[in-house]
Amino acid sequence: MKVNYDGTEYDGFQTQPSGNTIQDYLESAICSLTGERLKITGSGRTDAGVHAYGQVFNFHTESPIPIERWCLALNAWLPRDIIVTDAREVPLSFHARRMAKRKTYRYSINANRFPDIFHRRTQAHHPTKLDVQAMEQGLAHLVGTFDYTSFASRRSQKTNHVRTIYEAYMTVDHSFSRPGSDDQGIIHTYITGSGFLQHMVRIIMGTLLEVGEGKKSADDIPFILEARNRSKAGPTAVGHALTLWSVEYEENIKKH
Repeated sequence: MKVNYDGTEYDGFQTQPSGNTIQDYLESAICSLTGERLKITGSGRTDAGVHAYGQVFNFHTESPIPIERWCLALNAWLPRDIIVTDAREVPLSFHARRMAKRKTYRYSINANRFPDIFHRRTQAHHPTKLDVQAMEQGLAHLVGTFDYTSFASRRSQKTNHVRTIYEAYMTVDHSFSRPGSDDQGIIHTYITGSGFLQHMVRIIMGTLLEVGEGKKSADDIPFILEARNRSKAGPTAVGHALTLWSVEYEENIKKH
C-alpha cells in the first residue's frame, strides 16, 4: 500500500509507546476493518512532524476484501490527515524496507517575505536573502557515495554511515511571489538516495541554508564530508518542511 500523510500532529511513522504514529493509526484501522491485529512493515521511518507523499508499507492479511476496495474501506477508519492511495498484491517475499531501491525526499523553503498561510505546515519560512546558486553548488558536492557521518544525528545507531545520493537538485516556484517585490519564491530541494541516516536530509538542508546565508561556502561541503564529524556541518533544519516524496522498487514489484 501507499500512504500520504500530513505528519504535523504525529510522532513520525514508526510505532511509539505514545501510540501517536502513522503506523499505530494504520494498524488500528486495519484491525477495525478486518478484526486482525497485525504489524505492518514500513519502507522507512520519518521524524515527528515530517510528511509523506507515497510512503509504502506492506502486511499479510487473510481478509477476503477485494484488493480494489481496500483503499476506500481503510480510509473510512483513518483520520483525515492520513490517506491510503494505492493497494496491490505482492509476492510473500516482498519487504517494504529491505527491497526499496531509491527514496526521494523533498524539502521546501518559503523564501518570500511573508509565510504562506496555506502551506505553513509543509514549508520552512526564511524571509531574508539566500544565495540559491551557492546552495545548488553545495548540494552538487553531496551527490555520490560517501560516508555521511557529518550529516547524521549523533544519536544514529547505524554502524555504517556510507550511503549513495543518486540525484539532488533545486527548483524555485515564483507563483506565490508578489509582483514587484523582493520575494525569492518557494525553494524545493529534491534528494534521491539509496537510503538515509537519521536527520540526514535535515542536516544537509541546515548546512545548505548556512551556505545560502554566506556563513559557509559551497566549497566547504567536501571538507565537511571528509571530516566525518557532526559538529562541522550546520544545524538540523526544522522537520515540518520535509516530505518523503517517493519510494522506488524493482519494476516487477511496483510500477510508476
